[in-house]
Formats: sequence, C-alpha cells, structure tokens
Amino acid sequence: MLISRRCAEFHISVVSRRHIHHSFVSKAKLSVLLVNHGYPPFFNAGSEVYTQTLATRLKQTNRCESVAVLSREQNPFVSDFSIRQTYDEQLSSLPVYLMNHAREAPYQRFVNEDINTAFSQVMRNVKPKIVHFGHLNHLSLELVQIAKELHAKTVYTLHDFWLMCPRGQFLVNGVASASLGQKSYELCTSQNHKKCATKCFTSRFSTEDADSELAYWTWWISKRMDAVRKACNSIDMFLAPSYHLRNRFISEFGLSTEKIRYMPYGFDRSIFSEKIKRYRKEGDPFVFGYIGRHSPSKGINLLLDAASHLTKDEPQLAKQFKIIIYGRCDTFATSSLRDMISPNVTVEWREEYKNSEIVSRVFNHVDAIVVPSIWDENSPLVIHEAQQTKVPVITANHGGMAHIL
Repeated sequence: MLISRRCAEFHISVVSRRHIHHSFVSKAKLSVLLVNHGYPPFFNAGSEVYTQTLATRLKQTNRCESVAVLSREQNPFVSDFSIRQTYDEQLSSLPVYLMNHAREAPYQRFVNEDINTAFSQVMRNVKPKIVHFGHLNHLSLELVQIAKELHAKTVYTLHDFWLMCPRGQFLVNGVASASLGQKSYELCTSQNHKKCATKCFTSRFSTEDADSELAYWTWWISKRMDAVRKACNSIDMFLAPSYHLRNRFISEFGLSTEKIRYMPYGFDRSIFSEKIKRYRKEGDPFVFGYIGRHSPSKGINLLLDAASHLTKDEPQLAKQFKIIIYGRCDTFATSSLRDMISPNVTVEWREEYKNSEIVSRVFNHVDAIVVPSIWDENSPLVIHEAQQTKVPVITANHGGMAHIL
C-alpha cells in the first residue's frame, strides 16, 4: 500500500501548495482525473499498467473525494470521439471513461479539436481538482491547457521521451536503405526539426517532390514542438521515475529543477506476496524470460541472435536453456522473430497476461528475465517487478535500465 499513501500525499501537496495550511491539507479530500493514451485490458504497456495501479490505489486510500480515468479505445463499429463510461476490471467502483479513436490518421495529429471537446465534457462531469497525465500520444497536447482553464492543477508523469522527441524513443525509424548501407533503428542523440524530418518522416511519408516534402515535415515538427512547449508551460509538476530521465529533461529540454521531481514508480505489493514456486531440478534447462511488446525497439532479436550464436559455437548448450517470450502478438514482427530462431534453440511463445497474475503466469516459470531494449529506456516496470520477487535481471548497461540495477 506504499504507493497509495505516497501518491495521495503528493497530489494533495500539488493542489494546495501556497494555498492551504498543511494542518488542513492532511484532511483535504480531492477529486483526481488520470489521463493516459491507453488503459488495461485494451492496452497493457508500462504507462497503461502504472496508470491503473495508481488509479486503483488512490481510490482505495479513501484520501480522495473521487478518482476517475480517461483513456481511449479503438472500436471501428462506433463513431469516433464518442465517450463510453465503464469501470475498472479490478476495482468496480473506479469509473473509466473511454473515448473512441478507431480511425486515427496515418500519422496522428498532436492537437485534435474533437478530442479536446471530448476531454472538456469529461472534465465538466468529473470536476477534478487535479489532472494527472501519463501519456498524450494519440490524444491531444491541448488537454493540458484545457485542464488549467477549468481550474485544475496538473501533474505529468514522464514515461519516455515523447515530449522531447516526436517519435518518443530517440530512435531513427525512417526507411533504412540497404543500397545506401543504412541500419534500421539507430540511436539518435538529439532533437532537431530538419534532422527529424529527414530521418524519420520524409522517407516514410514522401512524395515525388522531395524539397516540398522536407519543408512540410520540418514545419510540422516545428509546430509540434511549439505545442509541446505550450503544454509544458501549463504543467504544475513533472514526475520522473528515474534520475536518468529527470537529468535529460533538465539538461537537454530545459525543464527547471523546481518543476520536475524524481519519484520512482510505486507498486501494489500484494501482487508479489505469492511465494515464488519455481524450483529448478538438476537437469532442467535454465529458462530466460522476455516480457513485453514484440517491437524492434525492445531488442528481442538481440536475445534470439545471442542464443543462436551460443548454440552454433557450442551445440551441446542447446539442451541447457530455453527462452519464453511473453506478450501480445504483433503479426509481422512476431512472424519475423519466429523466422530468425535457430532450429536447435527452444523458444516458447506465451500470450499476454493480466499484470495482477505476473507471479503465477511469469515469474514462477523463469529463472531470469532479459530486458534487451535498444533505446534509452526510462525505468522499465518489469525490472522493478522482477526485483520484487528476487528474479535475476539481465539488461543493457545504459539509460534507466542501468540506473535501476
């Protein structure tokens, strides 16, 4: 229950700083709206799982007058921007407002008037004193200003570099031409309008007129970054789950040290109270587990390549280990990963799980987990979760991953 007490007290301090005496603050009950671009069970990545954990714990503390969530769904049979009220699958007293956005543009807009309108409707219904934003990709940057106009205090938890980088991860994901010797998904060191346009946009959304295409995307990125700056000016406090992320937003993006606070992720410890039941017997293969999306940025191919190289040089090792990959199937990426598996390497594919079942579904079946991401991860939830159950972690020695270990 540590997360609920710490976060509830923080939310109260944000809304009341310089306005209410502390002796009164401790008794205040506030209404909180959490906003994120996805929410379980429809979306189960890091920001989604954390938003659910925070929302349910805030609700259960009885420190808040009300707690609600606004997120999105993708129902192609319903009109876009319509709002459906439902309730959290784990806590039936927690209202969740889902805005439909099934027909998103090939490259999403960073400001969307229809989403602004839907958000305003939820704001007037919930009347929150605090709006806690998790991720605004697929939504609209102007939600922050709308929250301020409706007299709410604003908090933003940083989960990646989306505010600093139009692609979110400082990875070059434009077309990588084999004829030009270009490599896919190379690390990018900084944001620059023309560089972003050239390396990540014009090669993917191009026409025959290269000059006008470059000019358009350079302008588009400039407008996008201007909108980001305006949104950041309306945030009362940023929370960074790792010092690594906090330091980069200060040194490279210019956030003031007073406006960004280091606050590590909190967890529902009751999920990890179940005793680990994985006991290797002599002769059992060592099990490496991967948990997460099958996207290139996650580096699963590096794990499979390493296994293939290991067994190629020493074939007898093939019987001494196996790999279990957990996560939602991505048709093309998953198929490509399956094709690169060496015939003598044992790999099992297991479906996505509810995060509340991570001990029974995952940690009871692995001897170590591997987090081989190629981008500068912030503070991967799965590493923290493994540490809660004393499952060893193998990861890259950079970014927020190295900071945790």
